[in-house]
Amino acid sequence: MLLNYFKIAFRNLTKNKVYSFINIGGLAVGMSVAMLIGLWMYDELSFNQYHKNYDRIGQIRSISTEPSTGVIEGSPHMQIPMGTALRENYKHLFSKVLTSWAVEEYTLKVGEKNLSRRGHFVEPGILEMLSLKMLKGSYDGLKDLHSIVLSESTAKAIFGSADPINQSLKIDNKTDVKVTGVYEDIPKNSRFAEVQFFTPWALFVASNEWVKENVTSWDNTSFGLYVELQPNVSLETAQAGLKDFYAKNSPKDFYTIIKAYKPEIFVHPMKQWHLYSDFTDGRPTGGRITFVWLFGIIGVFVLLLASINFMNLSTARSEKRAKEVGIRKAIGSVRSQLVSQFFSESFLIVLVSFVISCIILVLSLGWFNELSDKDIALPFTNLYFWIAGMAFVALTGILTGLYPALYLSSFQPIKVLKGTFKTGRFAAVPRKVLVVVQFTVSVVMIIGTLVVYQQIQHAKNRPVGYSQDGLVTISLNDPNYAGKYDLFKSELMNSGVVSDVALSNSTLTSISNRSSGFTWKGKAPETPSSFNKFRVTADFGKMLNWKVVAGRDFSDDYKTDSAGVILNEAAARHIGLKNPIGEYIRTEDGKFVWQIVGVTKDMVIQSPYDEINGSFYFLDFNKGSKQMTMRIKPTVSPTEALPKIEAVFHKLVPSASFDYKFVDDVYNKKFSQEQRIGQLSALFAILAIFISCLGLFGLASFVAEQRTKEIGIRKVLGASVTNLWQMLSKDFVLLVIISCLIAAPIGYYFMNNWLEKYTYHTELSWWVFAAAGAGALMLTLLTVSYQAIKAALMNPVKSLKTD
Repeated sequence: MLLNYFKIAFRNLTKNKVYSFINIGGLAVGMSVAMLIGLWMYDELSFNQYHKNYDRIGQIRSISTEPSTGVIEGSPHMQIPMGTALRENYKHLFSKVLTSWAVEEYTLKVGEKNLSRRGHFVEPGILEMLSLKMLKGSYDGLKDLHSIVLSESTAKAIFGSADPINQSLKIDNKTDVKVTGVYEDIPKNSRFAEVQFFTPWALFVASNEWVKENVTSWDNTSFGLYVELQPNVSLETAQAGLKDFYAKNSPKDFYTIIKAYKPEIFVHPMKQWHLYSDFTDGRPTGGRITFVWLFGIIGVFVLLLASINFMNLSTARSEKRAKEVGIRKAIGSVRSQLVSQFFSESFLIVLVSFVISCIILVLSLGWFNELSDKDIALPFTNLYFWIAGMAFVALTGILTGLYPALYLSSFQPIKVLKGTFKTGRFAAVPRKVLVVVQFTVSVVMIIGTLVVYQQIQHAKNRPVGYSQDGLVTISLNDPNYAGKYDLFKSELMNSGVVSDVALSNSTLTSISNRSSGFTWKGKAPETPSSFNKFRVTADFGKMLNWKVVAGRDFSDDYKTDSAGVILNEAAARHIGLKNPIGEYIRTEDGKFVWQIVGVTKDMVIQSPYDEINGSFYFLDFNKGSKQMTMRIKPTVSPTEALPKIEAVFHKLVPSASFDYKFVDDVYNKKFSQEQRIGQLSALFAILAIFISCLGLFGLASFVAEQRTKEIGIRKVLGASVTNLWQMLSKDFVLLVIISCLIAAPIGYYFMNNWLEKYTYHTELSWWVFAAAGAGALMLTLLTVSYQAIKAALMNPVKSLKTD
């Protein structure tokens, strides 16, 4: 019986090729989108699961409350003694406590070969904590002070096919290390994917005097702490156990100072690092999880749009199937058998669509990975994938076939066989409702895409406060750079391709130092005193072309500038002095005093979507900062300038690698997440509107076919092609207008909420809704007009002869 159902279903498909193509094509596209989104969601939800114990791994974060304002701030930066206290006093909670330094870029040197790679100084237990797959060596690889463990790709890049174990290399041309292990490259959906080598934390301490000085100090919060919970300890138990940590473990004099800030620490679990990276009052509240559920909803709706096409076309053609139903019922078929038959048709279409969607998936996955910055692979060898695939087919088959099966099987045989069966004046209402649903979803997605694009452009057009053209930055990690700044500047200026050179302790697109504990004249006790700190050479402002709005810039002509400070406008507003020039900024302990010599316009340094924080610029009179920035002359192309700049570096420090970054490229990467979200939204919106228009095309074709005789009579009576086109198009246009009216407030609500999470954001413009509606109407007219005009141009003689 089941085989017979499928035979009948196959005959119906081949008999009605246009409708079959629309159903199968629409469903295949819808299923492809749903599966792509499903794979993307799985990749996001399985982030960090490469590490076997990821549900027990976490990072220590702190929370403090400003006593005067009640503002709560959080931070992942801890003191070194905290790690010691956790290891010694909280063994019942944590099996591992590992101190670390931030992941940064370093130069690995072997002979004449220099490679820039991102590395992590961390205590030896990290290899086992992350359950890295060791290809050579073991988890004990970092126990030697001068050891290094490389990723597989880094080992190949440095040593080729040679065995890297026990090979020697230098980090930043100053620290000798020996390769003790090689691990499999960490996949892209891990926080540690960027780490290309690990080295011992003890080596970082031994190589940096300032770190040695802070091994027992509770004043410096510059370090990271990873922890792994004991197997029998829950996250809630660990959080409760860390209550009053500072009161129990920090020195009394230190706690006396900070207790007014109500300091707390807690474990931020690895399973939340990626999806819950936004913090409110120091606690994780959301982040990419919003996009995961958003795209999940989009996937469901796109699949629903494709299913609606099947439902609409099946019920629209009900009169053509009515006699078939009547005869089957007259010869003894019960309703359940008819339902089974119509379900078999739907399952056959879904199964064919699934096969086609898998082909589309294979062909488009590489492009999708590039678009979404993923490394997703189709798990065709995974049994669970096929089980999920069959469940997906079954669910889609039920979704598409349920309504048509119940509707078509409900016809009364007597009326059908007597020829008195009519679908009725309200039979088209469900179809119209479904069309409205289709276009409402499509228009909302178009509105969302336009708003995301508008927000990105708004942030890109934000004045950054300086000129980025031709700015190149180079990290001076090699110790041989020390004391050579003036020589570098002279050589670069004499090269004829560089107009300005300066040093700073941070790049122009990041902040490496933020401090509190400042005071000034008239400062109220409740006023926060946390500012970004930059140490720069005197020519920094000239090199940037920053705008000094009060006072003056730094100058080598003023020896007193070694005790001077320049504020940005945000800092000047914060301290609240009417005329800050000549006033003094001090540390609260009175050890350091700086005179304000100038105020410069705000510069966008971190996120272009956030407000600009107060910044202090101090003079680096020793010229020992590690970031060199230069401006290529506007009359010289980068391809001409870079070889000459590289020649200067190789001449003065031949041991160092020449690794440069264009400042505007680094800055533009700050838009990458929003751009990817926007591109994915645009892709899904285009496919949604395509599926909706495909269904509309089928319905218009059916309506034109149904009204063939009416069209012929109207033409004989003098109706023009324009009249007929208006008659056939107006119902569809009305449905799309209703969809636009429903979609506008829905789109406004969701996109307004999305924009509010950005401090610096665009306003919702009327043209976004107008453009989305106009685009939907235009596509509707183009889709419907083809069938309408085709029917209107038909010879009325042929139309009237039609049975």
